[in-house]
Amino acid sequence: MNCDAAPGWPLDPDVVFLNHGSFGSCPRPVLAEQTRWRQRFESAPMRYFVREIDDVLDAARARVASFVGAAAADVVFVPNATTGVNVVLRSLALAPGDEVLTTSHAYGACARALRTLAERQGARVVVAELPFPLQSVQPIIDAVLGAASERTRLCLLDHVTSPTGLVLPVGELVAALEGRGIATLIDGAHAPGMLELDVAAIGASYYVGNFHKWVCTPKGCAFLHVREDRQAGIEPLIISHGASKVGPDCARSAMQLELGWSGTRDVTAFLCAPAAIDAMAGALDGGWPAVRARNHALALEGREILLEAIGAARAPCPATLCGGSLAAVLLDGAGAAPSRYIAGFDALYDRLLDEFAIEAIVYGWPAAGARILRLSAQLYNERADYEALATALGQLELRAPANV
Repeated sequence: MNCDAAPGWPLDPDVVFLNHGSFGSCPRPVLAEQTRWRQRFESAPMRYFVREIDDVLDAARARVASFVGAAAADVVFVPNATTGVNVVLRSLALAPGDEVLTTSHAYGACARALRTLAERQGARVVVAELPFPLQSVQPIIDAVLGAASERTRLCLLDHVTSPTGLVLPVGELVAALEGRGIATLIDGAHAPGMLELDVAAIGASYYVGNFHKWVCTPKGCAFLHVREDRQAGIEPLIISHGASKVGPDCARSAMQLELGWSGTRDVTAFLCAPAAIDAMAGALDGGWPAVRARNHALALEGREILLEAIGAARAPCPATLCGGSLAAVLLDGAGAAPSRYIAGFDALYDRLLDEFAIEAIVYGWPAAGARILRLSAQLYNERADYEALATALGQLELRAPANV
């Protein structure tokens, strides 16, 4: 692992870090920019919190919107994608008997939020079972559209699935669902920085995405995009001063006012978004397209190294469905011993970390009768990192399931 790879990373050089996808890592120059912003706020709190905060946040929000292919007026900052999902869900008014749809690959926190909404409003959660392993995108489309009904009011879809690293065909699914009058909420937690985004072209009612993962801002930077025709129905999770400014003479929309200010908080992660965009773009000749291509190729190379080392006949999905900078391998042992460190993880995670100083997530996937080992690839990763993981797996005598 090369922590000095541009733009420079503060990671522990004694740990092979193959899990950028969970929380990201913020490059040193961007952390320095955050420190500068914090010093400005602390040196003149009234100046920045009262007189200048709107202007500096607007400038950062405009860069974020441009980066993801959206109009700035349709974008608000949120601290993470889960918060954005909750803003949307808490704004919905469902009737008893209504249905909300998601998939079996949905991120756990957002799936829980969906269940809570349904329970409180007497609605029903319908889960489209996505096959895994799979060999093409069509079973995904068939499963989601087949689970939608005349009672479906909202469909929550991951753009890149967190547990399995699949890129879902959100453009095609959004067009079909919205055409049937079903609102769509895309959880794009992993998408910004990993995929080339055009959020407006996707056309979902709502789209959320993190910047602290693959754009590599400081922790706590994400966005919520709300299509213009849906903005009047959005309500903030926290009522603060912004609500009192809403009126016909105000230049800002109610959504911008109410979600833009929720009380005193550290907004420096938001303000560092332009610096992170620029730092990552400057890391390689070719800018962001080169970064995305390099990380995608390395993730697939890492997957192939593992598949060869542990004797798998084939991967759980074709390369075209791998989530950009993520890739997964199936291992025997669904329902094996749990991790001592993290609920839902497998004990293999502990052994890789404790015995080999390798950070790579492993958890059970009962539907496939196996465990999933998910890999990430970021600019600091090298082929040798995946070879080290393959060596560790070989020493642990692990094999891939023969029936994958």
